[in-house]
Amino acid sequence: MQAFYRAQFTQGNLIIGLAGGYPAAFPNRVKADFARLPAGPPAALRLPTPQPARGIRMTMIEKDTRSVAYSMGFPLDVKRGDPDYPALLVAQSYFGQHRESGGRLFERMRQARGLNYGDYAYLEYFPRGMNQFEPDPNLARRQQIFQIWIRPVEPPTAQFALRLALFEFDKLVKDGLSEEAFERTRTFLTKYVNLLTKTADAKLGYAIDSQYYGMPEYNGYLKSSLAKLTREDVNRAIRKHLGAAGMDIVVVARNCAELESKLLSGEPSPMTYNSPKPQEVLDEDKIVERWKIDLKPEAVRIVPVEKVFE
Repeated sequence: MQAFYRAQFTQGNLIIGLAGGYPAAFPNRVKADFARLPAGPPAALRLPTPQPARGIRMTMIEKDTRSVAYSMGFPLDVKRGDPDYPALLVAQSYFGQHRESGGRLFERMRQARGLNYGDYAYLEYFPRGMNQFEPDPNLARRQQIFQIWIRPVEPPTAQFALRLALFEFDKLVKDGLSEEAFERTRTFLTKYVNLLTKTADAKLGYAIDSQYYGMPEYNGYLKSSLAKLTREDVNRAIRKHLGAAGMDIVVVARNCAELESKLLSGEPSPMTYNSPKPQEVLDEDKIVERWKIDLKPEAVRIVPVEKVFE
């Protein structure tokens, strides 16, 4: 413990951030207090290169639960400050802005079909998303992931829901955004960034993150980047970074073996509804119900919920 303290609790590892109202002499007092720590270099960290899936890898968590939840994604070699970050942020927001009803996934899965509650996509690590509308600052990472959340889904429609999510993701990669969708999403993000930095505390958090990423102040950086962005910039970035050949999928469900059998069989999963649907939706369902999921038996494992963290 003493060796860890000496190596990690150093000035080289320290960022001091102050926001709000404080006496003029307070910053110097804080710096003087922390100057008692040893100088020390920043801690060295070697990270292994994430290995993306080839095809689909699926981990199924067996849990006594009424619904089915999907989380899926793959490693992403793009972080804040990278040239393609603003373009991918537009793509992610268009596809599934967290807790917003304007995303493509939300519109096709919840609004058009009533399949479930939340259908969102993420360009960055987003813990505690169940309880928040906006991400916390100071979760900066050297490696990021692209994620899709589909939850909760009723068991009878779980196979169709997964097919629909993968169908929509395939369309995103192949077709990209229309000019109208690009302009609408860019306008939204230009205003949404003000919500992310609406308090002094949030501004401070984003300023620390910007220092970590080696980039300008986030609000101004994003607005100026979005102003210069084109639809082709976005669609090119989608093809380059999101057109992955593989995806990791985590499923939380009861009777996982039964769902596994359905997914591996490739059998059609036709939808039935409690209310009339537009013919356009019904026609699309005929394609989705037979959508091929590239899943092999050796790529599936079922884990009891009690064993997840062992």
